[in-house]
Amino acid sequence: MTEGTITLLPPDTELETRPVLKALAPAHRYLAELKGLAATIPNEHILINTLALQEAKDSSEIENVITTHDELYKADLFSDYVKNPAAKEVSRYATALKTAFEQIRRDRLISVNRIVETHRVLEQNDAGIRRLPGTALKNERTGETVYTPPQDYGEIVRLMNNLEQFINDDALYDADPLVKMAIIHHQFESIHPFYDGNGRTGRIINILYLVSKGLLDIPVLYLSRYIIRNKPNYYRLLQATRDTGDWEPWLLYMLDGVELTARQTIWIIRRIKEIMMAYKHRIRSELPKIYSQDLLNNLFRHPYTKIESVQADLGVSRLTATKYLEQLTDKGLIEKHKIGRYNYYVNRPLMNIFIDIPDMPDNEEAGDAATGAH
Repeated sequence: MTEGTITLLPPDTELETRPVLKALAPAHRYLAELKGLAATIPNEHILINTLALQEAKDSSEIENVITTHDELYKADLFSDYVKNPAAKEVSRYATALKTAFEQIRRDRLISVNRIVETHRVLEQNDAGIRRLPGTALKNERTGETVYTPPQDYGEIVRLMNNLEQFINDDALYDADPLVKMAIIHHQFESIHPFYDGNGRTGRIINILYLVSKGLLDIPVLYLSRYIIRNKPNYYRLLQATRDTGDWEPWLLYMLDGVELTARQTIWIIRRIKEIMMAYKHRIRSELPKIYSQDLLNNLFRHPYTKIESVQADLGVSRLTATKYLEQLTDKGLIEKHKIGRYNYYVNRPLMNIFIDIPDMPDNEEAGDAATGAH
């Protein structure tokens, strides 16, 4: 296949068709519900940390970087000790995502420089935007080239600058932000500006855009799990849109992903709230001398914790932190494990939430699903 020709944004066609407008309504409804529900969690880092790690795992799995929850959580907890390369790579993704979010929440701007910096953190190199020709996207099974992105450095920079303007200047194209998010993702993946890591960087841009437009306050909606479940359609529709110029199937695919993922994330947050409340009541009842909101937050900021984390979060001595964790272990609230000479403690009910995420049946309310899927 010859090199793809990419036109500058905005697209020269009407994109908000009747089917797209129909799909926008439930996507926005559940996204708004998710935004409100996320604000009820007492410490935003509980959601930012746990969901970012889950997204990092799923997004990396799309690129065939596979790790288990256990390996990922241990690598995040013991970054200097755990040497699992896949887990390390996934952990870098979570770091890149959270770093970029802290920048975007300040001024709502997504620039080319910030995208390049996010990619640098993700890939741990300074390669930046492609300067050398030879990049092509191939079918994993057959080896056939299915798409060749722009090869000229100047053209890539021109397209990226245009993308930056499209992202930040709504006067350039006055469309629904969810429609724009889908266009931005398609355009970025078509430009394919980096030698590697384009898919993961593009999926980080999705969530940054939702935050920049105020549709979410914190990064809690991640489409990677949806894409994994629908991976053949994802790549087929990316290419079909390039080939035909027909945006509607791609937009409907992405809007369906927003709706479904918002509903699943609503379920996740409700489960976290339920389990946090149960832990709060048990600790206050059975271990009243050690109860504090900071301790509760620590147990839910990460499915795995360690003595040093409790020390830092609660401002207590190592001996006191150890006593707290041992008492929680004795009550069955956490599990004690060992890695080398280090102890770590697992909040099993919290971990299981991310393993047991339900599929959301069509036409079922997120609230009903949350109630019935326990």
